[in-house]
Amino acid sequence: MKNILNKKLLWALPLAFSLTVSSCSDFLDKIPENSVEVESVDYSNTANMYMPVSGIYAKSRNLLAAWSTYGCLLVRGDDVDKGGSPTDQMEYEYASKFQYGQLSSFWALNGTWQNYYNVISLVNSALSSLDNYAQHLTSENDKQLNAQYQAEARFFRALAYFYLVNLWGDVPILVDNQELGIFRSPKEDVLQYMYDELDYCIANLPAIRPNESSHPGAVTKYTAETLKAKVKMYNNEWEDVLALTNNIIDSGKFELYNDFYELFKIPGKLCNESLLEYQFTDFGTGSGDIVQSDNWFSFQGPRGEAPISGWAFMEPTQKIQDLFTKRGETVRAETTFLKTGETTRDGDYIQPATGEEPTVYNGKAYTPANQMTEGRLNYGDNNNIRVFRYADVLLMNAEARVRLGQSGDAPLNLVRERAGMAPLTNATLDQILEERQVELAVEWGERFFDLVRTDRATQELDGFVKGEHEYYPIPQDQIDLNANLEADPVPFESETASE
Repeated sequence: MKNILNKKLLWALPLAFSLTVSSCSDFLDKIPENSVEVESVDYSNTANMYMPVSGIYAKSRNLLAAWSTYGCLLVRGDDVDKGGSPTDQMEYEYASKFQYGQLSSFWALNGTWQNYYNVISLVNSALSSLDNYAQHLTSENDKQLNAQYQAEARFFRALAYFYLVNLWGDVPILVDNQELGIFRSPKEDVLQYMYDELDYCIANLPAIRPNESSHPGAVTKYTAETLKAKVKMYNNEWEDVLALTNNIIDSGKFELYNDFYELFKIPGKLCNESLLEYQFTDFGTGSGDIVQSDNWFSFQGPRGEAPISGWAFMEPTQKIQDLFTKRGETVRAETTFLKTGETTRDGDYIQPATGEEPTVYNGKAYTPANQMTEGRLNYGDNNNIRVFRYADVLLMNAEARVRLGQSGDAPLNLVRERAGMAPLTNATLDQILEERQVELAVEWGERFFDLVRTDRATQELDGFVKGEHEYYPIPQDQIDLNANLEADPVPFESETASE
């Protein structure tokens, strides 16, 4: 495998909520702004112990939500078409048609692999630094805080593996940045590794909402439980899904944001529905320092004039639009579909489509101009990217209940009520899966992964062949760097979660 991290720990100094201003293209090949080298760190100064964790947040918000990576996640579902100009980034079109032979040299797929392993390598380095800090701690409170910080870092390592295993199945487990001769591990071993990681997180993270953290938006016990529930759901371990989601619900900490339209916009940032967001800020100023995404918003934005201007990719399909119409969706339809030739309730006119460009865009990536800081002109500036939401927890809970012979009506109807839909009685599995399809449309590849885990991909996705198209091919660039990736997976000997 390519050495995806240089031998020095890089971390970002915290600004507002551990946010840093650095280029989204430095990819660890040089020391970014506001960073220090490991040799200069005084580990006895434990007041700086959060710094390596801050760096994980700073890098993960762009590496895990890179626009090109998001495209790779989304485009295989039946809720998204490639969009954009017909000949632009054609590999996304090949991916959506499961023509994987055309993807071996796709730069975005290779970049996706690298992004996830960059996060893993950063976490490995951060944990090494936290271990160095731990050697200087004497009080139990400080030792507990060190364990919490390690859990925050380990969550992002587990999250990176979550995407890797869903995209590629058998993948390498990288526990040491100096490790050589790396082989893929069986998917089952990667899953167990994630469970061990998340068990450590659940045991050592505070039982609070992310917006209650002293570093607002930081991951908590409930964020880790959400991720573990999703891993368990994707692998049909329903008793565990129910137990984990029950714990989140029974905490009484979370509630659905009352306005689905505003949930994905500035007013909904870090609300009580949020379990994980990638955070960005313009610091409330119209010029100067700003922490931006790597064009995640612009990638999905409509053609037009700034600040309502983007690249026109990730177009909701006619199939998902027809489903919304059939169901009589209004609240979620207005939010999910940003239609051309119309003016939004916030007064932004979306220019009519020309040629073969999209006629509708992902409204969940839309930030109204009147909510943006005056002077900021990039689509989505100052907004956050939503990743895990309480609505997903409720729907996982409802599905687990029905699969275990219980009623899932109560959690399901909370989601429906917020969307202005009538309650259901004795809801079926099909109804819950359709609710997921609508509630989570155009979010994080949820639709494709739901179709795969429920064995419905063949009947719903044109060109999909079971046993062939669940996973992307490993990028050729990675095979060229490490021929072991073509060898049979090698069982992984795990360390204990407490090490």
